[in-house]
Amino acid sequence: MEKLAATEPLAFKLADVIGHNRIAINMVWVLICGFLVMFMQAGFALAETGFTRAKNAGHTMGMNMMVYAIGMLGFWICGFGLQMGGSGGAASLGGGALLNQEFVINLFGKDFGLWGMKGFFLGGDVYDTTVLTMFLFQMVFMDTTATIPTGSMAERWTMKHFCVYGFFISMFVYPLYANWVWGGGWLSQLGANFGLGHGLMDFAGSSVVHMTGGVAALAGAMVLGPRLGKFRADGTANAIPGHHIPMAIAGCLILAFGWFGFNAGSTLAGGDMRIGVVAANTMLASAGGAMTAMLYMWMRYGKPDISMAANGLLAGLVAITAPCAFVTPIASVCIGAIGGVLLCMSVLFIENTLKIDDPVGAISVHGVNGAWGMLALGLFADGTYGDGANGVKGAVTGLFYGDASQLFAQLIGITTNIVFVFVVMYVFFKVSNKFVKMRVAPEIEQEGLDMAEVAVIGYPEFSINKTHR
Repeated sequence: MEKLAATEPLAFKLADVIGHNRIAINMVWVLICGFLVMFMQAGFALAETGFTRAKNAGHTMGMNMMVYAIGMLGFWICGFGLQMGGSGGAASLGGGALLNQEFVINLFGKDFGLWGMKGFFLGGDVYDTTVLTMFLFQMVFMDTTATIPTGSMAERWTMKHFCVYGFFISMFVYPLYANWVWGGGWLSQLGANFGLGHGLMDFAGSSVVHMTGGVAALAGAMVLGPRLGKFRADGTANAIPGHHIPMAIAGCLILAFGWFGFNAGSTLAGGDMRIGVVAANTMLASAGGAMTAMLYMWMRYGKPDISMAANGLLAGLVAITAPCAFVTPIASVCIGAIGGVLLCMSVLFIENTLKIDDPVGAISVHGVNGAWGMLALGLFADGTYGDGANGVKGAVTGLFYGDASQLFAQLIGITTNIVFVFVVMYVFFKVSNKFVKMRVAPEIEQEGLDMAEVAVIGYPEFSINKTHR
C-alpha cells in the first residue's frame, strides 16, 4: 500500500475508500442486528409474564428488565474481557487485534485457551470502535442467556438473589464457556489440535447462549423447588395456567423477529451473502417447530395446544441457531420439526417424571433444543460454507455428508456445557442460598410477589380470587 500510495495515489485513495466502506457496512450491519437482539428482551418479558400468573406479573417483568442492566454491567466489568480478551478481534470489522491476551495451558503438546485477559471495563487501549461494536453485539447475546432462568424460576424467586445471580452468570459462567467456543478457546481448537472437523462449531449460539441458559435454568429450578400447589400429594402435577396467552404469543413472535438479528448478524459482515441463507433457514425452522409441536399435542390430547405451539416456534429457532449457516432449507425444516417434538416430550418428561417445575418450559426450549441444534450441525452440515473456520481448511461438513469427526467435536461441546454449567450453577445456587435467600416466604408466594418484591402490582385493579387449602 505504501508503494501504491507513492506511485498511484488515485488508486491508493480508491482502495482506501472501498476498504473503509466495506468495514463501515459490516459495522452498521452488526450494530443493527445487535439492536434487534436487544429487542428480544421485550419478547422474553412478554412471553414469560404471559405464561405465568397475574399476581406475579410485575415481578416477572421486573426481572426481565433488570437482567438487561445487571447483565450489561457484569459483562462490562469482566465478562467481555474473559470471553473475548484473547480472540484477536474480527477482521470483518476492521481488526480488534488489541484483544490479544489469552490465558493458555499446554497439555499433550497442544495449547488450550481458557479465558481472555484483556478488555475489562473496556478501558485502556481497547477503547476502540471495533472492540466496542463487538462488546455491544456480544453483550446482547449474553443477556439472552441470563434471561432464560428467569422463566424456569418465576413466581417464587427473591429479587435480591436474582440480582446476585445476574452478576455471577454474566461475569463468569457465560463468558468462560463462550471463550472456549467463540473467543479462541480450547473447544474451538479441537479441529486444529486433534483433527475433529473444524473444532466445536456453533454459528450463533445453540450451546453458547441457549444451552448455557437452559442448563442454568435446570440447576436453578431444582434447587428452588416447585411452586406451591404444583404437585399433588401423590406426585401428579397440577396445571397452573398462564394468565395472558395473547401476551405470551406476542412475546414469542417478537422473539422470532429478533432472531433474524441473532442468526444473520453472526456473520459479522453485511457483505457476506450467506446472510440470505441464514435468514431463510431460521424462518423455515421456526415454522417446522411450531407445526410439529401443535400436531403432537393435537394427536396426543385431542386438541392443539397453542401455548405449546408458540414454544415449538422458539424450539425450532433454538435448534437452527447453531447450524443455520451450514445446512439446506430442507434440513432446516427437519431440524425445526424434530425440535418441536423434542420440546413437547421434554416438557412432559421434566414435569411428570423429574418433578421439576418450569413455568414457561425454558429448560426444554433452550436446554434440550440447544443440544439438538449442536448435534444437528454435526449431522446436516453440507460442506458449502465455513472454509477456514477456526483455522481449518475446507467447508464445515457433517456426518450425512461424509465427515463424522465434526459430530464428535459437537458431542464434546455438548458434554462440556452440561457438566461445566450445571455443576457450577448448582453449587452457586446451593452456596449463595445460605447467604442470600433464594425463595420467598410461603405467604408471599400465595399472595403474589409483586408488592412484596418489587413494590408494584402488575394489575392493581384486578380482583384476584384466592383459595385456601
